[in-house]
Amino acid sequence: MPLPRRTALATVAALVSPLLTLPLLGAPGHADRPTDRSTDRPSGRPAERPADQAVGRWLDVPTLVGRATLDADFLAPGPPSGTRMTPANGRSGPFPGQVVPGFSAMLDNGDGTFWAMPDNGFGTKANSADFLLRMYEARPDFEGADGGEGTVDLPRFLSFRDPDHKVPFPIVNEATTERLLTGADFDIESVVRLRDGSFLVGEEFGPFVLHFDRTGKLLAAPVPLPGVQSPQHPGLAGARPTLPASKGFEAMAFDGSRYAYPVLEGALVDEPDQRVREIHQLDTRTMRYTGRTWDYRTVEAANLVGDAFMVGRDRMLVLERDNFGGAQAVTKRVVEVDLGRTEPGGHLVAEPVLDLLEIANPDGIGAGDGYGTGDPFSFPFVSDETIVQLRDGSFVLTNDNNFPGDDARVDGEPDDIEIIHVDLRRQRVRDGGPVVFAHRGASGYRPEHTIAAYELAAQQCADFVEPDLVMTKDGVLVARHEPEIGGTTDVAARPEFAERRTTKQVDGRAVTGWFVEDFTLAELKTLRAEERLPQLRPGNTAWDGLYQVPTLDEVLTFARRTETCDGEPLGVIPEIKHSTYLAQAGLPAERPLLEALHRNGVRPGDTPVVIQSFEVSNLRALDPMTRFELVQLVDCSGAPYDQVAAGTGVTYADLVTRRGMRTVARYADSVGMCKDVMIPRLPDGRLGRPTDAIDNAHEAGLTVTGWTFRRENSFLPLQFRSSTDPAAPGDLAGEIRAFLRAGMDDVFTDNPDVGAQVAADWGDRARRSS
Repeated sequence: MPLPRRTALATVAALVSPLLTLPLLGAPGHADRPTDRSTDRPSGRPAERPADQAVGRWLDVPTLVGRATLDADFLAPGPPSGTRMTPANGRSGPFPGQVVPGFSAMLDNGDGTFWAMPDNGFGTKANSADFLLRMYEARPDFEGADGGEGTVDLPRFLSFRDPDHKVPFPIVNEATTERLLTGADFDIESVVRLRDGSFLVGEEFGPFVLHFDRTGKLLAAPVPLPGVQSPQHPGLAGARPTLPASKGFEAMAFDGSRYAYPVLEGALVDEPDQRVREIHQLDTRTMRYTGRTWDYRTVEAANLVGDAFMVGRDRMLVLERDNFGGAQAVTKRVVEVDLGRTEPGGHLVAEPVLDLLEIANPDGIGAGDGYGTGDPFSFPFVSDETIVQLRDGSFVLTNDNNFPGDDARVDGEPDDIEIIHVDLRRQRVRDGGPVVFAHRGASGYRPEHTIAAYELAAQQCADFVEPDLVMTKDGVLVARHEPEIGGTTDVAARPEFAERRTTKQVDGRAVTGWFVEDFTLAELKTLRAEERLPQLRPGNTAWDGLYQVPTLDEVLTFARRTETCDGEPLGVIPEIKHSTYLAQAGLPAERPLLEALHRNGVRPGDTPVVIQSFEVSNLRALDPMTRFELVQLVDCSGAPYDQVAAGTGVTYADLVTRRGMRTVARYADSVGMCKDVMIPRLPDGRLGRPTDAIDNAHEAGLTVTGWTFRRENSFLPLQFRSSTDPAAPGDLAGEIRAFLRAGMDDVFTDNPDVGAQVAADWGDRARRSS
């Protein structure tokens, strides 16, 4: 049945007409848009890589070249410490010396040694009065391919002190001559060295910037940040703090000449966008702030800025981390920002540099020392807080081990202090072959639609990640498979939301549960994701209750800072879920989607983006408005709901006919087909013979992606099952190959690692046969 374009559009005109006022984003004008999209190169799909040319490309791959550790139980000379610390991992104070609880900042001395600075000791003013603020000279003997002991020596230290009474408030050692500073006085977190050899230290209780001479003596009163006070500020005097506790100057960079750049670890209390981290400019000649600020935006609001390092006059490395350790860690990233470049939304453009959870380790350095010490090597500590770039361009990083609480490497054992040396090595990687779309992220291994699932998908060599889009009560696009969230979050266990359980009609079906559009974003962010298929994927429940529901903006930020395994920008393929349903609820999703792409600086030819929908009318409305690729999704049976609502009688079966595919090609670039539409199953559960659907799409100039390929026996055709256990993994690779042989171009899978391996092998085979 031909698709009655005019009838369908007229029926939903009231729902999509606001879209028609939105200017075309990322395109010079409507006149440049071909009438028949089948003649236009899809803008979201990676450029064609002919079999005889796709021999791989050279990439700079972060590679571990050295590692050294300092035992967690090491004690430096000094009075006992840790009297009031919180016991953990079998350790309790006091200790007969000064604990070294990891390093929060580091300076390169240029001779293989570093100044390494711990923070305030044990986390609070109340438990750190016996911890002395110091910097230690660290001499790592890196274990590497050519040997090395893998140890760290601390031959001397520099004590921070205030003998000249520059601190304008009482300190712990007030009445002593040296007036040694302690963790109850300041929470020191970042340090830079000025040209005269003196040190600027950023701390969090104020937040203040402290200026010490090269011997550690305080030279002037602490420099406050105008208008910003934490709850620990000594001069707060009952006033309302403007910064949360422990969110001060965790990071600070220096341009080598005049300006220092202290960076707030967290957002200000009244900041509307809690992902914003302010970068300030301090004139080191006057020790006054210039008033210039920049906004760095984290991937998620809960993430923190751990360190910063200038690599040019206006270019800065920023280390962003989450608050998870070990296998739970998701974001331990180093990105580069240019203080002269911002996105349309006003925040700094950030380019990927290092993923600390994915470092090549071909020499097996540190292998067997606990979680993440294989190949690839992971630096999965809760507090990755230091990044130093050496003169040769390589990097040195270390961790704050929060002694004795963190146990990222070995459960129940406090983490050692590790110093690692990472270089960028040129390696050739394979490319070519089918495009791998990570269905809701690596949802076969992590709860779906979380940054954790998307991060794992990138590590498993997916080309694209997929956020299904629904909308909150206050109009924010978020990633959930359906508007109903009872099966993918812990909302059912939240008594404060019990009364919101209701029944609604979703595309003509009665659905009972909790719905995203009944929650504000702030309310939704209090929930945590849960595994949708716990019976089939019980291992994934280990991550239940950890991760938030991400917004589209957060997914786009993540993607902009992530590269695929072959060095391309990670693509995003959002699906607009239940477009008619959302529009009828007063929450049409199409305009907000295009606006989100625009404000995040996502343009055709930059970050690959593909927009998909099971409905028709919204894709047709989007067609003249954007140059991003559009994908018509085809379900196994039934009809697009907008066509049902319009009474056109058009079904999915009509769409995949020769005539239907030609019609789809007028507004879409690709088609995403249910597997059964391409190769139906026989009554006994085996694959049958391919239909004409793929050929019809190709004749119309459409790329064909099949969905969804999953490894569990429950989802596999009979001949690819490994047993009768529905949860056991079967031969997913064999199933994907069967569909590729039938002509399918690309693959949607819950298991990107399997899909990527098949794609690579398929590309290799195509090259050999050419």
